[in-house]
This record gives sequence, structure tokens and C-alpha cells, in this order.
Amino acid sequence: MDALVETQAMRFARLRTNWLLIRSMFMLHPRLFVLAFAGAAVFAVGTVASSFAIKWVIDEVILPRFDEGDVGTSTVVAGLALIIGIGLVRAVGVVIRRSAASAGMWRVAETYTNQVLERLVRQPVSWHRRRADGDLVARAGVDTETTVSVIAPIPFAASTVLMIVISTIWMFVTDIPLGVVAIVVFPLVIIANVVYERSVSVHYSTAQRQLGEFSAAVHESFEGVQLIKSYGAEARETRRLADLADEVRATRVGAIRMRTWFEALQDIIPAVTNIVLVVIGAVRVQSGDVTVGEFTSVIFLFTLLVLPLRLIGYALSELPRSMAAWLRIQEVTNEDIEPDPAGSVQRAPDGFGVVFDGVTFAHTPESGPALRGVDLAIPIGTVTAFVGPTGSGKSTLAELALGLVGPTSGTVRLAPGTRAIVFQEAFLLAGTVRDNIRLGQDVDDDEIWAALHMAVADEFVRSLPNGLDTVVGERGVSLSGGQRQRVALARALVRRPSLLILDDTTSALDPATEATALDRLRSGLSDATVLVIASRPSTIALADDVVFMEAGRMGAHGTHHELLAASPRYRELVEAFETDRSAVESGRTS
Repeated sequence: MDALVETQAMRFARLRTNWLLIRSMFMLHPRLFVLAFAGAAVFAVGTVASSFAIKWVIDEVILPRFDEGDVGTSTVVAGLALIIGIGLVRAVGVVIRRSAASAGMWRVAETYTNQVLERLVRQPVSWHRRRADGDLVARAGVDTETTVSVIAPIPFAASTVLMIVISTIWMFVTDIPLGVVAIVVFPLVIIANVVYERSVSVHYSTAQRQLGEFSAAVHESFEGVQLIKSYGAEARETRRLADLADEVRATRVGAIRMRTWFEALQDIIPAVTNIVLVVIGAVRVQSGDVTVGEFTSVIFLFTLLVLPLRLIGYALSELPRSMAAWLRIQEVTNEDIEPDPAGSVQRAPDGFGVVFDGVTFAHTPESGPALRGVDLAIPIGTVTAFVGPTGSGKSTLAELALGLVGPTSGTVRLAPGTRAIVFQEAFLLAGTVRDNIRLGQDVDDDEIWAALHMAVADEFVRSLPNGLDTVVGERGVSLSGGQRQRVALARALVRRPSLLILDDTTSALDPATEATALDRLRSGLSDATVLVIASRPSTIALADDVVFMEAGRMGAHGTHHELLAASPRYRELVEAFETDRSAVESGRTS
């Protein structure tokens, strides 16, 4: 008994969810769908009316012509006008229904895509780090298209319901036995649809989830194509993607196999019903209970209903797949917006660019603190280098200063103004140099050239084939590593930031170019605070101040020369940096 109640509850929950899906999509653009349903209703009434027209033409035109040898011209004209007029009405209904339904479908797709993208943009960096990029892209693209695939046939399917009601009345009025036989097919088709929808929904939900995982894996693979090729891991990566693709294929094949049986059943039921109608109709005509025109109109009407009945089946077969995709979209759009870490940043005291006051930070509640009790005040107009071994908390400090993440405890205070960061791996878009530097900012070419000059990039940009209009290719593939870094640096500088963070940005530059860039930064951004995450001794030496990080704590603080004299650990680290760099450079020249 409990199992039966639970099953009924699950069925009701599924029906309710399906209704919420359809209703939510229609309410996004109701006018278009009202117009589509109106066109579908016109088509439905016209379809039933065409059956009446066939009956009238046969009984009043065709049979009298055979029996009497002559039919009045006005009767023929009336028959032609009736058939042509009803045909035109049906055509108008079809045009309205298809145009409005298609426009509504793509408007809904646009709305859902914008909703997902709006959520993705509003969520902070910490939220994105917990999710696979490829899966998020799939939700904004593939899932959106899959969700709306069920919309277009629904107005037609709704008109089919109206046709069934009107047709049932018409067929019973024409002849009760023929009407009974004809309408028996309707509950059979509905039962088949319900059984199919219930059975296939699990397959489509699983397939949609697997497709998201596959998209994430493909995105990751393309992102790391250089790493994969460098380590000769092509075969391993191919196997990994092939296994994921096989999972999607197996689930989809299972769903398609069920759909194949379902569609075959959709063909068999009307075909058998047609045969029964012909047999019974012949008997009824012979007995004189119905005329040839009435019998023909019933057959004609039932034949016209076969395709719409299949369309109901198609809509119901698409519903589980659309539902699975819609639920994945709702997971993103219904999730609360996490607080923006930048909102917790407070104003720094006058004269200071960045102030960390007892800052502690943990990436997750389960992990240990990445930073512990950091107290640091950095004056405006200075260049401060963060130095430390891997995992010491340098990049985390930079992210806290930029407002990408918020402290677990303590306070971050910043001077008002624009903040910018330049990463070690410079990311360039597949556009022109100008597009990459502007990145949506309204700046003129003079400002761009001034930023390029500060980044020591103006000379090489002028030497490019089309200067600022040179297309750099995807990820700046046509530029060297140092050139990409300098263009990325110019992109930050053109915004005149009050806080500039360089995450080992100058690592691909030679020492002379690096020194020139930092000198120009000092003169061009005299009222800005510059934080440099550095591992090159020459970069560290150019900084006004050095913060030495160890295991998430501030181990030492002072000038480069002061720390070399006072901190053995700092001295060892700098010497190790110099030894490693010398070994690399000697390896390149040998």
C-alpha cells in the first residue's frame, strides 16, 4: 500500500514538474504563444471543417454526377469554394502557428541563455572555481537548446486535443459505431505516451548529466592541449574522452531504442484502426446507415488526425529530455548569488594603498588556513614584492587585495579607485591588439599608445603588420610569451589603476626590459600601489619593499637588502631562485 502511495506521489510530482516547465516557458513570452495557440485553433477547426466539405462534395457533387449524369454549375462552384476557402483558412492557421511558435521558442532560448549568463557573471570567482567551465558552458548552450525543443510542437499538439474533441462529436453525429471505433485509438495513444514518458525520463536525465560531464572534459582537454602533447598523453586523453562519450552514447541509445518502439506503436495503432474503420464502414454503407460521403469524411478525418496524434507523441517524447535540461538550468539560475568578496573591502586610511588587518583565509572550511593573521600596511606610490616558496600564500594575498576572494577573518582595506591584475599566463582574446587592450573600455588610441609605452610594448606593436589592428589569434598565438605579457600589462595600465598587481608578470622579459618597465610604472603610476609576486632576484631588487611569506604567515618585511642581511631563510630562497634561473639559462645556451 505504501509503495502504491509512493508511486502515485511520484507520478503527481512528475506531472507537476512537467506543467511547471511548460508554464514557465510560455509565461516568458505569453503574447507569442497565445498567437500560436490561436493559429493552432484555427487550423484545428479548419481540419474538421475540411472533413465536412469532403462529405458535402461527395454527396452533392460527385455521386449525383455519377447517378444523374449532371450537376448544377452553382453546386460545383460552391463545392470548389468550400474546399478552397477551408484550405486557405487552414493555411493561415498553419502560418500563424508556426511563425509565432518558432519565434516564441527562440525568444525563450534567448531568455534562458541570458539568465544563465547573467548568473554566471554575477557569481564571484570562488563560486566558479568549484565548478567545471565546460559544464557551465553546456548549461548556457546545449541545455538551453534542449529545453526549448519541446515548445514548438506544443501549440500543434494542443490543437490536436481540440481536433479530437470536435472530431469525436462530429463522428458520433455521423455514425455512432464508426465514432466508437475511431475514438478507441485516442486512449490507447495516450496510455502509450504516458508509459513511454515515465520509462524514458530516467535515461534522458542521466544522458544530460553525462553530456555536461563530457563537455567539461572536452573543454579541459582543449585548454591543456599543449600539456597533453608535451607529455605524449594523446592516447590516454583520447581513451578518457572516448570512455565518457561511450557513456553518453550508451544512455542515449537506450533512450532511442525505447523511442523507436514507441514510434512504431504510434504507427501501428492508427493503421489497425483505419483497417477496422474501412471494414465496418463498408458494412454500414451497404446497409444504408451512412452515405458514401459520411463514411469518406470519417476516414478522411481520422487520417488527418494520425499526424497530429504522432505529434503529441513527439512532444511527450521530447518532454523528458527537455525536463532534464531545464532542471540543470534551474540549478544555476535558482542558486543564490554568493556575496561579492569585493563588498567586504573597506576604505584604507589616508596615505595607504592596501592594509591587511589580522587577515586569515581558508579556501574551504575543511582545509587548513592558507593565510594566518597577516598584518601589513602598504603606502600609496610604492612597489611591494611578495616573495616566498610555493604555497606560502603570495597569490592568495594578491587575490584578497583585488577583491576576488574575501578573508575568513580580519579586514582588507584598500584606497579608492580601479584595481587591475596581470597574470603570469597572459590571456589574450582572438581579436586585434586594440581590442585586447580596450576590452570594453572607452579609450582612444593615444591612451592605448601611452599604456603600451609604459609596458615597453609600443615598439614591437608598431612593427606588427597592422599595428594596433593586427589580429593576434586565439590566446595571442601569433605573439611571443614576452609580447603577450606586455600587451596584458598595457591592458591593465590603460585603466589607470590605483592598485596594480603583477603576478610574476615580467617572468618572460629579459632583465633590461623588466627594469625599464618597472621604472616607467613608477613614473607613470606615481600615485598607485603596485604589488609584485616575484621569483626573479632582479625583480625583487627593484621593489621598494619586500614581504617574505612562509607557510601562510608573514615571515619578514623590509627592503631586499635588509632581508638578505637579517633573514637566513629569505637569503636561501633568493639564492635558490638565482641558482635555478642560472641553470635554466645555461641549459638554453648549451
